[in-house]
This record gives sequence, structure tokens and C-alpha cells, in this order.
Amino acid sequence: MSRASINSSFIYIANKPAGGKAIGVRTARSHRALAGALRKERQVLLKTWKLPAWAVNETELSLKDHAEFDAQLAQLLDRGVPLTEALEVAASVVKSANEDRILRLRSLVAQGTSFSDGCHQVGSFDEVTCAVYKAAEKTGDLAGACKQLSIGARRRLEVSGKAATLMIYPCIVLSIALVAGLVMMTLVIPTIGESMASSGIEVPMFTKILVSAGSMLRDNILFLLGGFVVIIVGGILWRGTLAKLAVQLTRNMPFVRDVVLEQELTRFFSVMGSMTRSGIVLSDAIAVSAGVIGHPKLNKDLQRLQQRLIEGGLFRSLIEKVEALPLATRKLLVAADQAGDLESAFDSLAKDHAQNVDKKTARLMAMLEPLLIIILFMIVGTMILAIMLPMMNMTGSVL
Repeated sequence: MSRASINSSFIYIANKPAGGKAIGVRTARSHRALAGALRKERQVLLKTWKLPAWAVNETELSLKDHAEFDAQLAQLLDRGVPLTEALEVAASVVKSANEDRILRLRSLVAQGTSFSDGCHQVGSFDEVTCAVYKAAEKTGDLAGACKQLSIGARRRLEVSGKAATLMIYPCIVLSIALVAGLVMMTLVIPTIGESMASSGIEVPMFTKILVSAGSMLRDNILFLLGGFVVIIVGGILWRGTLAKLAVQLTRNMPFVRDVVLEQELTRFFSVMGSMTRSGIVLSDAIAVSAGVIGHPKLNKDLQRLQQRLIEGGLFRSLIEKVEALPLATRKLLVAADQAGDLESAFDSLAKDHAQNVDKKTARLMAMLEPLLIIILFMIVGTMILAIMLPMMNMTGSVL
């Protein structure tokens, strides 16, 4: 879960209640929201500077932190522990860098701010989570909502980033192969080629080409290293854009796109299960849950479904038209709606699609491994062949 996109980070200066000035960094929706949050802590905001996104170093609550946080809250609240005390304990189960964020949330709740509004103010709680908290506050079952969110977060954690991991693995292997090939091209092949040429050994044309290329790279090694540095710095500065391109690439690559779709369906049905069990209206739950879907066609179909539900359409009829969902999934939802048990159906579908992620990931890895071996052989084998050809020619001449 990531910080809500409406939040920004500010450097601020404020007057303390006991005198003196406080300087710090806070996350808030606006200058006014920051002033209000500090006012509740009896501080008077004097000046702020909004930080650009790339300059923000505040650690975000990871999905694992969210799972631990919600599980701890559910356990304590279910046993009658007051919310402020439960938050104090929950602050100890997240990373130490995020402890201050939870303690700020506890301070806001102690001063009368609702739990869901406090989550909005401190940041790192997305729209889905805050909507579930808000609905749970109305029904009085915050412990149950936290339990559902914890289960959903753990399920999403199991499948999170599996498609990205599939891409990272071959990238790491290929990077190692390219580095090894570059070392051989710049150090080994030119040295061996020049030694053979000076010894009067006939060097084949293929080896001469690689020796010339390696010598050129070795002579311009500083420019080559400079190029790598520029690429790394550019990757850091434009990491957001590159991440979007990588996601777009995985959504369109054969086989990988199936894993990505299963991941998104797992995420969607996990969120829908949490929201509907918290008493959120189905149309509102779909509107919020669609926000976690990055698949363009599925997102568009879900938004259309939500709009037609508002206009009075029946879910069991409209869900049939969401063609981005697998046919079996649509039929199961129709049957669940007729039986009046959509909450259990959402949980069941989340589990089923999580299992599909594991199956398709294993299948894709079985296909990638032999392909990587072939590519490695082509990179390293080319270098070895360039070295072996002159030796084979020399051996043949001696014989």
C-alpha cells in the first residue's frame, strides 16, 4: 500500500507550546492540513517549504508493515484494548523508521481526530484502507475490518511483484553475462590476439574482428564507464517513468501478462472482500477497488460496471459483460449474487487467483531457464570460440 497520491511532504517551522521553535518534515494534504495537524499538537505553524517528490526520504509503510499493523490492531481491539493504547503497541511492530508515523496517528486519535481521518493525515494509508476504516468506525467493528485488511495484505504480499521478479531474474543473469563478456572483450581477447599476432600465428577473421572491437573498448574505457554512470544516474532520476514503462512492458509480454493479470485479480478480489465485509455498498466498493487495478481494459470495464450499478442495474446481469474477467470467474460471481453470498465469493476468488499466480509463475520460470542458458552460451561461447579458433588452426598447422 502506498501513500495516497494527494499527500505531499513539507519542511516546516512552528512555535512550540512551551516556547522555542520546532523544525521538521511532515506529510499532509496541504499547507492548511499541516497547520491543522500541528494546531492539535498545540504548535503554531510559521513557515513551510513543499518538498519535490524525488527529495522525500520518509520511509513508507511497506505491505508487510501494513499486514503486521492491522493484525496487531485486530488482536488488541478484539480484546477490548482502547484504540490509543492499541496504536502505541502497534507502533512497535512496524519498522523503526515508521514508528514516528504511527505515534503521530495515535496523538491525532487521542486529540479527537477519527481514526480514518488520522490515517489520511499521516500518509501511507491508501484510499482503500481509509475507506474500510471509515466504514468500520460507523459499524463499530474496527477490529474485524483490521483483521480482514491484514488477511488481504498477507495474500497480496504472497503474490506481490512475482511478475516483476520474473523480469528481474533474467535481467540479473544477463547482466552478469554481459559484464563477464565485457571483461573478456576488453582484457582477455585483445591480449591473446595481440600475442598470437606477434608470434606469427595466423589469426582468423572472426577473431580479428573481436580483437579490434575489444581493443577499441579498452582504449575508450573511460568513455564506456562514463556512459554507464550516466545510465545509472538517469535511471535513478527517472525511476518513476522507467517503472511505468516496465509495468507496461510486463502487461504486454506473452506469458508474463497472464501472471500480471492474475496478480491484479488477486489484489482486486482481496480488496473487494475486505470492503464488502466492512459493510461498504457494492458500487462504492467497486469504485474504490478499481483504483488498485492497473490493467486498462479491466479497469475500464469495472468503472462501467460501477456506473451502471448506480443507475439501478443488477450485478448478476452486469458482471456478465465484464469480458476482461475470466468466464469461470463471472459465472461464480453470478451464482454467488443469486445466493446472496458475494463476500465469501470474493475471498474464494482471491485465493483461487493467488494459486493461479503460483502455477503460472512456475510454468514461466520453466520456460525462461533454458532460454537463458541458450543466451548465456551465445554470449560467452562467442568469446571462447574467438580464442579457440587460432589455437585450432595452429594445432592443425603443426600436425
